[in-house]
Amino acid sequence: MKITDLLSQRIVIIDGAMGTMIQKYKYSEEDYRGTRFANFDHPLKGNNDLLTLTQPQIIKDIHKEFLMAGSDILETNTFNSNVISMADYYMEDLVVELNVEAVKLAKQAIAEYQSEVENRPLFVAGAMGPTNKTASLSPDVNNPGYRAVSFDDLVACYTEQTIALIDAGADIILIETVFDTLNCKAALFAVNTIKEERGIDIPVMVSGTITDNSGRTLSGQTPEAFYNSISHGELLSVGFNCALGADQMRQYIAELAGVSEIYVSCYPNAGLPNEFGEYDDTPEGMSKVISEWCENGWVNIVGGCCGTTPDHIAAISKACKQFSPRPLPTMA
Repeated sequence: MKITDLLSQRIVIIDGAMGTMIQKYKYSEEDYRGTRFANFDHPLKGNNDLLTLTQPQIIKDIHKEFLMAGSDILETNTFNSNVISMADYYMEDLVVELNVEAVKLAKQAIAEYQSEVENRPLFVAGAMGPTNKTASLSPDVNNPGYRAVSFDDLVACYTEQTIALIDAGADIILIETVFDTLNCKAALFAVNTIKEERGIDIPVMVSGTITDNSGRTLSGQTPEAFYNSISHGELLSVGFNCALGADQMRQYIAELAGVSEIYVSCYPNAGLPNEFGEYDDTPEGMSKVISEWCENGWVNIVGGCCGTTPDHIAAISKACKQFSPRPLPTMA
């Protein structure tokens, strides 16, 4: 079964927050290093993508927990597995390996789940984060014309990651947490170039992030403007994730659903971070809000971002079962 077949039948569930699940293990510097990087010259704690190599069983177990909760799509542990982000840890040479192994772990989790629990259609989304640089804005308030990264740099960065994810067998490419549409355009250029060169048609999802209650991305676009800027990209879906909780995300998903000619996704945080950096939205609270979106016919793919656990995903999955997916608009 293709992902488009499933989307035509029902609302599809994407998984929850990998980072939140990793945090509960309270890993030390030594845990992040493992045996292979025990003598590495730079600190590695916090490099969650590296755990794909040093703690692979934990990453696979997290994937399986989300499958048990009802997820149809697993995101790979590759949010920062690109040369720009990995430069922070002096690990640029690991990018290909990180992406390949992350896809393998997700696919292993799916194979084990299908063998042990239920043989239902499941998909691996190769996750590509925004990097930690922005092509549209200057990081130097005294030099507004300065850019820390160029479009060509981003294209090269995303090309390497895209090839690794596709070669490893990802079913979907997910360009997520887009705060700068120009970064996203570089990713789309890279992905579509690879698709054209190889003659393949791997589905591509794009998920932006509304950074605060201004209702705009960091680079200043409203939901409609964001959609119009990337709608040329031969996309499976467009949506939003991260930054806001479900309550705060409501009006922006409604706006996007009103203009999008493709499938709409949303996986919000479990609320806004409290003073301790934790997330307070309960599974019941989140699922109630998201089920209202489903009832209103706004969404096709739902799940959770920061702070969401398998309990959140299970509640969302259960609440959404009774609703039909958002129908695609009929073009005149």
